[in-house]
Amino acid sequence: MAETKRPAERRVSRCTPVTSRATLVFEIAGYSLHKGMGIGEFIRSTTVSVGGFEWCIRYYPDGSNKESEGYISVYVKLLSKGAKVRVLYKLRLLDQASGLSSSPVAPVESPVVFDSLNTSASATTDYCCWGVRSFKKKSELEESAYLRDDRLVIECDLTVIKKPLVADAAITAEVQMPPSDLAENFGKLLEAADEADVTFEVEGEIFPAHKIVLATRSPVFKAELYGPMRGKRGQNITVEDMPPAVFKALLHFIYTDSLPSMDKIDDEEKKEMVRHLLVAADRYAMERMKMMCEDILCRTLDVETVATTSALADQHHCSRLKDACAEFIMSSNKLDDVLASQGYVHLKKSCPAVSVNILERVTKLFKFKCTHPSLE
Repeated sequence: MAETKRPAERRVSRCTPVTSRATLVFEIAGYSLHKGMGIGEFIRSTTVSVGGFEWCIRYYPDGSNKESEGYISVYVKLLSKGAKVRVLYKLRLLDQASGLSSSPVAPVESPVVFDSLNTSASATTDYCCWGVRSFKKKSELEESAYLRDDRLVIECDLTVIKKPLVADAAITAEVQMPPSDLAENFGKLLEAADEADVTFEVEGEIFPAHKIVLATRSPVFKAELYGPMRGKRGQNITVEDMPPAVFKALLHFIYTDSLPSMDKIDDEEKKEMVRHLLVAADRYAMERMKMMCEDILCRTLDVETVATTSALADQHHCSRLKDACAEFIMSSNKLDDVLASQGYVHLKKSCPAVSVNILERVTKLFKFKCTHPSLE
């Protein structure tokens, strides 16, 4: 049978889903104080707008019904009235030791419909509210890193699916582009030390590098390597007041724009390394690296180290980290515990002015929240 000829001209249209995405974060301070509320009783987050609709997270400390007894239950609820919307959601917990999120708990594989059109008293199912009834066994939760300093953080990744957009599409040959390998190649350049033209000595360890790469990434290195002092310093530079592992991590970031993996060290060592890296980033004016370290420290605060972290933030002009420390001390109702911690006791002896500054900052924040309760 002869092949039927198709018309030479093709008219193509393309249907593209339009979505709005956001992550809702609900921090429950005083976890133990909410236990015993009773089955079916919940507390909810503030209202958040995503995709033109209002949402909140519901947390049931003693489970949403008898079948979830011994578990906590977590749901996301559509608050907008008279609405019907398709949504993908993923509920997870924040590991407060590492600052990383857990895998989603019972994730939905396809969109579900949140429907507030049918809200009559006779309706047996609340289609405005979806979630996980047996979200986490309380006995397991209370032994995990998800609960720290009596604080729990719940996250909900929300994707609101709107009406699809249909439009004319140009006909082009699709070429599958590989991911960028620029950072990988620069990382190999650092490891191989090919054509290195400067070396750094840090506590006896030698690190070869490339002046042009360092100068491009850091204005401080640029001044050291190409400024008026370059002739006096030569090609071998000694770095003082920095551990070798920290300088190695600094070079890794300069070449790859990412922090090195810290999977092989424990949580306390990770936080200590990040503090050192923040100091190094500030020293060499690496603003992106400094902000990344600041973000990690904001998400891994604890009673023992919050005072020294606040002092570090003050010394290196990290205003967001200072505010996070003050907020943590106040919101966790742990001021007495912080003042009794070894970190604060040491800080009070070595830097009394900084310890006074921390207390003043917490006091100001407390007064502000008392006079502006609507902003909480």
